[in-house]
Amino acid sequence: MNPISRRSFLAAASATALAGCAPQRQPLVAAGPYIPPEYYAIYGPRPEEEFPLPATDLSEVDPRFLRQEVEFSESQQVGSIVVDPGERHLYYVQSRGRAIRYGVGVGREGYQFRGNAYVGRKASWPRWTPTANMIAENPEKNKPWAGGMEPGLENPLGARALYLYTGGRDTMYRIHGTNEPSSIGQNVSSGCIRMFNQDVIDLHDRTPVGAQVVVRPSVMPVRSIA
Repeated sequence: MNPISRRSFLAAASATALAGCAPQRQPLVAAGPYIPPEYYAIYGPRPEEEFPLPATDLSEVDPRFLRQEVEFSESQQVGSIVVDPGERHLYYVQSRGRAIRYGVGVGREGYQFRGNAYVGRKASWPRWTPTANMIAENPEKNKPWAGGMEPGLENPLGARALYLYTGGRDTMYRIHGTNEPSSIGQNVSSGCIRMFNQDVIDLHDRTPVGAQVVVRPSVMPVRSIA
C-alpha cells in the first residue's frame, strides 16, 4: 500500500470508528406549554371520590385555562359566580377585588342563556339525561341514554353539577364537570359550561345553594368542535 493510499485508508477507518461511537442524533420534539409544578398536585388523582378520579392530563392544556387567583374589579357580591362564555372563563368572586378564575369549555346550550340566575341545587356525581334535541340530532349516540346515564367516569356531567334557576324554575343551564378534559378552553358541540373535574369539585365545595350567578352575553361561534 503506497503512503497516500495508506493515509486515506487510516483516515477513513478513524472516521468510521468515531461515527460508531457517536450517539445517534434524535429528532427534535416540540415541547408543550410550560405547566408550573404545583398544578400537577391541583389536578392530581382523587382516590377518595365515590368514583376515584385519575389525574388530569395537562400535556395539551393551555395554561390560561388552569385555576388561578386573579384581580377582579367588577362590583359583584362576594361568593357569586360570573361566567364569561366568550372568554371561556368562570370567576368565583372573593373579597378585596380578587377572584378564582377557572377555565371552561362552552357547548351550544352554554350560549343560550345570559343574565342573572342562582344556584338552585347542586349534585355530586350526577345522572345525565340527554335533551330531546340532543337525541334528535345524534340518536345513535344519545338515544340509548334517554332514560338517563348512571353517575361515573364516563358520564358527560362529570364529578359535580350546579343547576341554575331563575324565579324558582330550572333554566336547564348547568355548570358541570367533564369526561373530556381536552375540551376545556374550547367551544364544543353540546352541553353548557364544563370544567375540569378537579375544578368543578373545588367550585361545588365553595358555592352554597342560592349563590348568585351572572352569565355575560356572548355570541355563539359559527363552528364548534365535537
